[in-house]
Amino acid sequence: VATDCLASHQILQPLVNFVVCQLFALLAAIWFRTYLHSSKTSSFIRHVVATLLGLYLALFCFGWYALHFLVQSGISYCIMIIIGVENMHNYCFVFALGYLTVCQVTRVYIFDYGQYSADFSGPMMIITQKITSLACEIHDGMFRKDEELTSSQRDLAVRRMPSLLEYLSYNCNFMGILAGPLCSYKDYITFIEGRSYHMTQSGENGKEETQYERTEPSPNTAVIQKLLICGLSLLFHLTICTTLPVEYNIDEHFQATASWPTKIIYLYISLLAARPKYYFAWTLADAINNAAGFGFRGYDKNGAARWDLISNLRIQRIEMSTSFKMFLDNWNIQTALWLKRVCYERTSFSPTIQTFILSAIWHGVYPGYYLTFLTGVLMTLAARAMRNNFRHYFIEPSQLKLFYDIITWIVTQVAISYTVVPFVLLSIKPSFMFYSSWYYCLHILGILVLLLLPVKKTQRRKNTHENIQLSQSKKFDEGENSLGQNSFSTTNNVCNQNQEIASRHSSLKQ
Repeated sequence: VATDCLASHQILQPLVNFVVCQLFALLAAIWFRTYLHSSKTSSFIRHVVATLLGLYLALFCFGWYALHFLVQSGISYCIMIIIGVENMHNYCFVFALGYLTVCQVTRVYIFDYGQYSADFSGPMMIITQKITSLACEIHDGMFRKDEELTSSQRDLAVRRMPSLLEYLSYNCNFMGILAGPLCSYKDYITFIEGRSYHMTQSGENGKEETQYERTEPSPNTAVIQKLLICGLSLLFHLTICTTLPVEYNIDEHFQATASWPTKIIYLYISLLAARPKYYFAWTLADAINNAAGFGFRGYDKNGAARWDLISNLRIQRIEMSTSFKMFLDNWNIQTALWLKRVCYERTSFSPTIQTFILSAIWHGVYPGYYLTFLTGVLMTLAARAMRNNFRHYFIEPSQLKLFYDIITWIVTQVAISYTVVPFVLLSIKPSFMFYSSWYYCLHILGILVLLLLPVKKTQRRKNTHENIQLSQSKKFDEGENSLGQNSFSTTNNVCNQNQEIASRHSSLKQ
């Protein structure tokens, strides 16, 4: 009994520390916005305070393991300075991901295999995202030509090397050190410097610019709404999740006696019950950033302030997803954007497969992660093939589209649940027990879909081909049209400043 109590204490203590630290961070965020507002103090002070508070929270929550955050960030900064802008993104990517993997291997296979306790590798996952994202953004802004960049890459490009203080503040600030979410470096610096509510407007001749300041909206309503969602999610997790464990899907008695409809329904409900803990952690992290004044995107068509610039999930769209892509686009949004920006957009060979592999490596070293993401590759490709070949037959009339949406919702929710079971079970043996109890039916169905249905050329491939042709054409004419090209680049930069919010919103929807 004493051993069981000690084990429970070891599991619960890090979680209690995490929740206490996040609640402290929420109070600190309110104080930060009230007394250290950008209109009242300098950017230097805001950087220093945000960094010191973040390191204090990390030290309280994880002890001396928090030194890993400084070591990973410090070495990455040295790599950026020494290597230079041409290849720094590759070196930073390899080092940051490698350092994270070593820490994950140490934690999992030496300390507490199978325990889902809060651990220091969690914040390191966020810091790894920030290190690799910023390295790519600096590479885009200081090495690559504007015409080689996508619209989102051009918007996020960083045109100067950050100072060490700015770099540490971005990686280790108190608002996001424990649970994120990831944000772009430009958005963070804009917030720290108080430029979130300043807009640039071109004059009538297209060259003159005037600065004007928008009214700064209060985040209080958004914060309260998100805290209510946190409370409901935590309550649901504590009351429902324990009564509907995912592990029951591989219970021998359940597998032997339950009918197939019962198995399907329980699979869906048990995975549904496993999601609120993520809703709680990510929504609380979003509320902390909003309470500090960070996360304002603009105003919607009704004039209401939008505080979802760095939101990590959209619960309603997740639960009502009618496609695999719709689910992934609304779940862990900032991580999906990170995978898109550092991998999917920068590789020409099997981008979907490489993106899922990177996602698995980043998540950790449990075998269940790799089973989930390899299955996810198959499900994503199969769902894409089905959608491209059949969806256009069900657009009209509205009754037929409603029927299509209901069927695709059921299929999507079952497929998602089937895919992520190993992610929850972690180990290889119980994961294969589950898939074998289902006779690998969705794996087989996915393979048959890919073999039998024609694969249509995706929009991304078309755009990539067009961009290559355009880039080659511009390079061919570069010598003859350098004056006109420089004029175009100047005008384009002004336009990009004016359309920053719209472009960001568009990039998130892609």
